[in-house]
Parts: sequence; C-alpha cells; structure tokens
Amino acid sequence: MQTFVVELLNGLSYGLLLFMLSAGLTLIFSFLGVLNFAHASFYMLGAYVGLAVAARAGFWAALFVAPVVLGASGAVVERVLLRRVRPHGPLHELLLTFGLAYLIAEIAKLVWGLGSLSAPVPALLDGPLLVLHDAAFSRYRAFMAAIAIATLALMFVVLRVSRTGLVLRAALTQRSAVEALGHDVPRIGTLIFGVGTALAALAGVIGAPLAVVEPGMAEALGSIVFVVVIVGGLGSLAGAFAASLLIGCAQTFAVGSTLSLGGVAAAMGVPLAPAWGRITIAQLAPLLPYVLLIAMLACRPEGLLGVRDDDA
Repeated sequence: MQTFVVELLNGLSYGLLLFMLSAGLTLIFSFLGVLNFAHASFYMLGAYVGLAVAARAGFWAALFVAPVVLGASGAVVERVLLRRVRPHGPLHELLLTFGLAYLIAEIAKLVWGLGSLSAPVPALLDGPLLVLHDAAFSRYRAFMAAIAIATLALMFVVLRVSRTGLVLRAALTQRSAVEALGHDVPRIGTLIFGVGTALAALAGVIGAPLAVVEPGMAEALGSIVFVVVIVGGLGSLAGAFAASLLIGCAQTFAVGSTLSLGGVAAAMGVPLAPAWGRITIAQLAPLLPYVLLIAMLACRPEGLLGVRDDDA
C-alpha cells in the first residue's frame, strides 16, 4: 500500500508535467486552430536555455528567463511566419510548424551538440519529501506538481474571471463582433501563441532535472503530448488535464510493475504463447499512450471531454 501511494504521487507529478506542456498546445489550437508540431521543440529549447541560464544565474533565474525568452520567440513565429501562411489554409500552417520542428532540432544540435546533458536538481529541492517503507517521493517532484497546479489555477482565473479571458472567449465564436468593439484579435492570437510556447518552455525547465537533455527529447515527448490533447478532446483544457493524469499514472504504474503478460493471461485464463508470456508490463509502458489513443479514436473520437461535431 505504501509503495502504491508513492507510485500514485509520482504518476500524478508526471501527469501534471504533461498537462503543463499540453495546456499550451490546447490553448493555441483553441484560439488559432493550429496543431503546432513545433510545440515540443519549444519544450526542448526551454530545457537547453534553462540549463544555459542556470549555469550562470541559477535555477530560479532560469525558471523565469527561459519561458519569457521562448514565449517572445513564439510570438515572433506567429507574427512573422504563421500569419503569412494562414490565408492559404490549415494545411500550410501544419506544414510550416512541421518544418520549424526540424529546423529547431538541427539548430539545437549545432549549438549544444549531439551528446546528452544533465540538469542538476536545485539544492533546496534535493532529497525526499515523503518516505514510505522502501519508496520515496522527492521534494523536486512535489515542487513540479505545485508549479503545474499553480499554472492551472492561474489559467482558470485568467480565462474564466478576468476581462482578458472574457474577450478571448468571445473572440473564439464572435470574432467580427469583438473586432467591431475595438479589440485587436490578431494581436490576441499572437499573445496566445506566445503564452503557449512559454508554457512549453516552463515545462522544459522544470522537467530537465528528471530527464536527459538531448535533441531527441522533443521527439520522445512530443508524440505523447499529441496523444494527451487528442485523448482529452481537441481544444479542451479540462480534457487535457484529465488525459494527462490518466496517461501519467498509467505509465508510472506500468514502469514499476513486476507483472508479465504470461502472469496476466494466466490470471484471466487466456492461453498465451511462451514468447509473448515473457514480455513484462514494464516493457509495454511506452506503448500504453498509443494503445489508449487508438482505443479512444475507435470508441469516442471527440475525446474524453471534447465536443462532437454534430453537437457543436
């Protein structure tokens, strides 16, 4: 039971990191209708820029500087590139972000090399927060979860309570009316894209001490982020939150499992070939998000909390 509690906390903290990353992508899609394939690349750049800033000014400075710098870079991308191709349709926007992802990956290789880098955990956050039997929940994971929850709370206040959120939500459905009232809707779109990329960069800074910082990290996590937003429902922040926690917990429990397919099949009374029976649940953990994606698309294409096309 104690091990289960720690595994649950680890799964929730990983899920909250996924949410911080997927929330930016969901915001961008909700307002601009762009599935930004370069989103995870800004996550990778956040990790690299955070490392560079932390080496000179410390982790706490990196936590602020990297999101601001990359958020501004994202705003420039929307203003200079995406806005130019938008009249040609969503396919051109998708292809542009697809090419941008490859360009960012090559630039990262040129600047930081092909090798992997490690980000140290800040001394203040190093060590266990909770120790139960032979399992521990680290202070850094608790900090990561707290930042994600604070981000969620701030987004809720901005989108649901503030005047800015009111204008934003109105522009989603009544763009011409909002423009008639004197609001610059294209500028709001630029702001949203910048905020989305800043959230990705923040996730990169926070997630770096728990991962290996290398050019392939965008590709490794980027596909899972798209699984999150599709399983949760395209454009739904609540759905992205639920899907993030679901996938985070599922993968964490699978990685820590000692069961094999043979043991599971025997318990269910299902015959299984010996070669398949030797495969462990931990080995299948990387496949779980994609299994969930296929199942969701087959059974509920609109996602957990998305809106069906015929209900929109």
